[in-house]
Amino acid sequence: MNRTKVTLFVIILLLFNYLPALGKIYHLNSPDGKINVNIKIDRQITWSASYENKPVILPGIISLTIDDQQVLGDQPRVISAKQKTIKQEIHPVIPTKFKTITDYCNELTIQFKRKYTLVFRAYDDGVAYRFITDIPKQIKVYGEEAYFAFPDKSIVYFPEEKSFISHYERLYRITEIDSIAKDQFCSLPALISTEDGIKVLVTEADLYDYPNMFLFGTGSHALRAGFPKVPLEIKPGRYADRDMIITKEADYIATTDGCRSFPWRVFIITDDDRKLVESTLVFKLSRPLALEETEWIRPGKVAWDWWNAWNIYGVDFRAGINTETYKYYIDFASKYGIEYIILDEGWSNTTDLFDIIPEINLQEIILYGKEKNVGVILWTLWKPLDDNLDQALDQFAEWGAKGIKVDFMQLADQDMVNFYERIAREAAKRKLIVDFHGAFKPSGLRRAYPNVLTYEGVKGLENSKWSDLITPGHDVTLPFTRMVAGPMDYTPGAMVNAMKNNFHPFFTRPMSQGTRCHQIAMYVVYESPLQMLADNPSNYLKEHECTDFIAKIPVTWDDTKVLNAKVGEYIVIARKKENTWYIGAMTDWEAREFELVFDFLEEGIYDIEIIEDGINADRYASDYKKITGEITRDSQMKIKLAKGGGWAAVISRKTGR
Repeated sequence: MNRTKVTLFVIILLLFNYLPALGKIYHLNSPDGKINVNIKIDRQITWSASYENKPVILPGIISLTIDDQQVLGDQPRVISAKQKTIKQEIHPVIPTKFKTITDYCNELTIQFKRKYTLVFRAYDDGVAYRFITDIPKQIKVYGEEAYFAFPDKSIVYFPEEKSFISHYERLYRITEIDSIAKDQFCSLPALISTEDGIKVLVTEADLYDYPNMFLFGTGSHALRAGFPKVPLEIKPGRYADRDMIITKEADYIATTDGCRSFPWRVFIITDDDRKLVESTLVFKLSRPLALEETEWIRPGKVAWDWWNAWNIYGVDFRAGINTETYKYYIDFASKYGIEYIILDEGWSNTTDLFDIIPEINLQEIILYGKEKNVGVILWTLWKPLDDNLDQALDQFAEWGAKGIKVDFMQLADQDMVNFYERIAREAAKRKLIVDFHGAFKPSGLRRAYPNVLTYEGVKGLENSKWSDLITPGHDVTLPFTRMVAGPMDYTPGAMVNAMKNNFHPFFTRPMSQGTRCHQIAMYVVYESPLQMLADNPSNYLKEHECTDFIAKIPVTWDDTKVLNAKVGEYIVIARKKENTWYIGAMTDWEAREFELVFDFLEEGIYDIEIIEDGINADRYASDYKKITGEITRDSQMKIKLAKGGGWAAVISRKTGR
């Protein structure tokens, strides 16, 4: 009898150890059934995804390594697995695409022994997963394994980095995934395109108290996640007030609360390039609003000083970083209903925010702006701000500033992620808006703190001051890559425009590549609730017709419809604000024609105001033509874009019709 019991016990024990190797597969479908996710639990956790029965993400291992080198995902033991459907409406405080966002997905929650959970969500436009731990103590995270494999012959738009110390200002290099070596890596978002034409944009959401994710090559058709470690010692770099060198780092990537949700790993999946631009997945997957009062948050346009090097003209005072020049900026902003000006670098000692230069009377400037209904935003380096955070923000608020532009963060580790949230929270207490420059990409913070209006983290127009890399092709890649993660402070609006053969970098009197209308269309195409007018106010005043048109374009939107699009080649987009529609079209260095239909309009007669490339724009890039007319929802219109060109329109319902 005892021998029988022992034998039975041994058999049960063997089965217990063997059964996980047999594997358990869970399935999760998007609401429309086009995306299917498979999660396999055996000795490890692997997952894969298909789109309309075509594989797009091949099986890859995921895990989390914490204290004592415990690997959450190694020999996993499932306690429970539950599915549910989520369907709710989100009303963003600051809408960048839609006034109302429908959050509709199917969710699978798998709970494991060892106090961790894995959550997958399947949306009609993508997939996301995250780990959740329930360990009642502080834990160290030593690494996160995330291996994403794609079908053979897939290519990637790869914003390659050379270091984790980065401002995320990268070109998107297009290459086959298997050509990327193991020591090459990129920041996010990255865009993969399969041989079948299915796009997968990889990014992350709800990032807090944890480092940013990067993607490394593997020498095969896969990418793997990598993370900056916690810096232990940092010393100044070449430019001591802003550059830094990490001289010692920990062997872990985060020390954090053991009872928490980790960032969502986000994969936007579509065979329609238009849907990339329309996606709100990052916003939907991020923490809800953390502020009680938001009425004070005021999006708007900004007359920016640094790009145009304060080179105003036609005035009877010496231009530069001084009170008279900033009053001129305020007068310009007031004339066109522009909500803000920025005092960029130079108004104070960069390492002492209270040491204002003698040429600036800050109180006089702020009060003058208040009289003209123009707010003032103050630039600051991140470290001096952080070192004196309460004192500095209290002083800015007491002076009457409306916001801050925080610059040169460079790092993407856990400490820097926490800095962003600290700034957002403390600025909100003083009713200050925030523009993160020299920054990593948006990862959901703006949903919790909508006073964070925009981020740089993009290779934008400022680069044209010293390089020829900001081309129309680059411009029409950004809406499908970086902009999918969230608003971007590209800083459009150049009034001096050039074709490829006559462009040259000029630091103090810069120009743009492509046409004047290419720049104007950016105000419709590019999302940024704090949108810059980068050029010289004197140029804008001279170009009144173009400036007046730009001034009409909002910075937040009730509805968005991408009418025509192809990554890196062209985009035609329609956006609605209240009862008015706006259309923006941009192309690369190839001239194009598009047939527009207006079936997104309601019944009625509409006035349309158009600004388009002039007949000689291919020779003289600043050439444009403005026309007006009437249309209905049944109208059709052929539009022409010069090489590097653009087209924009404002459509308003005819009064009384």
